Amino acid sequence: MELEMNWDGNPSIILDINTRLGVALPVQVKNIGFTGVFRLMFKPLVDEFPCFGAVCFSLRQKKKLDLTLKVVGGDISTIPGLSSAIEDTIRDAVEDSITWPVRKVIPILPGDYSDLELKPVGMLEVKLVQAKELTNKDLVGKSDPYAVLYVRPLRDRMKKSKTINNDLNPVWNEHFEFIIEEASTQHLVVKIYDDEGFQAAELIGCAQVQLKDLEPGKVKDVWLKLVKDLEIQRDTKYRGEVHLELLYCPNGMENGFTNPFQRDFSMTSLERVLKGGANGLEVTENGNGNMPKKRDVIVRGVLSVTVISAEDLPPSDLMGKADPYVVVSMKKSGLRNKTRVVNNSLNPVWNQTFDFVVEDGLHDMLIIEIWDHDTFGKDYMGKCIFTLTRVILEGEYKDSFPVDGAKSGKLNLHLKWMAQPIYRDS
Repeated sequence: MELEMNWDGNPSIILDINTRLGVALPVQVKNIGFTGVFRLMFKPLVDEFPCFGAVCFSLRQKKKLDLTLKVVGGDISTIPGLSSAIEDTIRDAVEDSITWPVRKVIPILPGDYSDLELKPVGMLEVKLVQAKELTNKDLVGKSDPYAVLYVRPLRDRMKKSKTINNDLNPVWNEHFEFIIEEASTQHLVVKIYDDEGFQAAELIGCAQVQLKDLEPGKVKDVWLKLVKDLEIQRDTKYRGEVHLELLYCPNGMENGFTNPFQRDFSMTSLERVLKGGANGLEVTENGNGNMPKKRDVIVRGVLSVTVISAEDLPPSDLMGKADPYVVVSMKKSGLRNKTRVVNNSLNPVWNQTFDFVVEDGLHDMLIIEIWDHDTFGKDYMGKCIFTLTRVILEGEYKDSFPVDGAKSGKLNLHLKWMAQPIYRDS
């Protein structure tokens, strides 16, 4: 049963908050109220009156949440940036505690209703690859972006990337894992911030992915446009894009799902192999998900890169042509090769192949840059950046890719992977 309702209360909750500078602030939270759709579930159905064993309740859809913050003995607004930071943290915690899929179970008749409680149903693997064309929040220099990712906005479940200084096109290539309790309704949120040191970080933009849009057991590669607010859809300003690789693995997915990895690999990510636990996730009696012992996987092998051609490159000289060549390199090892120069062409054909010995394929990246050769130097035309996830999974593929940083153009590549996993206990 779902009901639209209003709730207003006047609790007095005192929180002891410590700032980065070590200052302790007693903050009072009061006047909590919300408007939304309230969900009631009566189950299991039984023969005994009142014909159901327990009631579960949850806020199915929030429309508005209000609360008041006050520093005990002072004014919280006198500390720049602190009020909004504390309010956002408290608001997220309050919303998570009452919003679906979190639910409260009230037994009506004697019995065991542990199956109604919130439990892990799978694991979401996320690789934060990169972002591009971020809005600059600094007056001097460029923003120092970092990302915060979460499925539930709880401090111990939120993941934070490293900060990339002075860069509006940061490359992270970081991996995170999230416990999933309700794949049909939960979503992954990504927020990109500009690190301001001891001051409150400034939001550059955010995006989200619905887990119901992911095919279990299959890696999904997505570029998401950043917006100012996930709940307000009127924002049309371009704030940049973030690049993610996503893999959702339900518990027990070996039953009815095709393993995208090698047979000896279990069903979490390309980055780790689980030892023990057939489902890849163990569930304790209190509903928390505990990861069993893991082994790191070092995928070592040979990456073969064939630079086939490029199409519709932008002109770089006064004659409306260019003399393009390509530099192919690996991010971690720094190994690099370059093609020959094709003179006076915006549609060059190279058909050159380069082999790279890769020591850690799951954490390395392939970088391909296009340059215009000039008698007095060289001019940068654009680049493409790739993780090795797809070629490791598929073994070999041929595809066309848009050239980042160029007004036009695409690059045609053929990638091939030959690898042997090497295990080390952790």
